[in-house]
Amino acid sequence: MPDSKAVNSMFARIAGRYDVANHLLSGGVDHWWRRRLVRAVHDRGPRTVLDLATGSGDVAFALADALPEGVRVTGMDFCQPMLDEAVKKRAVRPHWAAVEFRPGDGMALPLPDGSFDALTISFGLRNMAERHTALREMRRVLRPGGRLFVLEFSQPVFWFQPIYYAYLKFVLPAVAAVVTGDRSAYEYLGGSIGKFPGRAALTAEIVRAGFESVHATPLTFGIVALHEARA
Repeated sequence: MPDSKAVNSMFARIAGRYDVANHLLSGGVDHWWRRRLVRAVHDRGPRTVLDLATGSGDVAFALADALPEGVRVTGMDFCQPMLDEAVKKRAVRPHWAAVEFRPGDGMALPLPDGSFDALTISFGLRNMAERHTALREMRRVLRPGGRLFVLEFSQPVFWFQPIYYAYLKFVLPAVAAVVTGDRSAYEYLGGSIGKFPGRAALTAEIVRAGFESVHATPLTFGIVALHEARA
């Protein structure tokens, strides 16, 4: 499992170039993945949403743009430099002023039970030191019947695997080194993607954490999956 201190330090180092690297390395497809997530949340009509591992706030802001006025969106992350980037973005868009950002560790969320109608986490679950503990915390802070949305890398269809794994091992860290100046961070991220469970295995983990009605939707040849579950 990932080391929390090392992960925090890594994201602190790349915070300023994180968005640029993400858009470049995904070929811009990350925008579509987020739209699929936001659409799924919108369809459930929540009044309060927690975006965990919010990073620089892209998902939190997309939720604020798409959900009806009055819906409370909170972004939470354990890496302060990433939250600082989110706050900078919020400052230049007046209509994002209502999005709240708070520090918090997914392993022990500083929130009371049943605080939110919906919880999203995008590309952050694989960086948790202990996934089961993190998933149990997510369930705890959701109200009964609340919805969990996990957008995360997965394992692609078999014919795409050689291309994908070669990209993760060779291309991703090389390009990221140019964009961010930190090759080692993206060597870790590429490795964490390659080792992450596929849809069936992650579904089983979500069920073990106490969630029900888990449904997984593969995206882009299965390299990403959107899991939805009920607390």
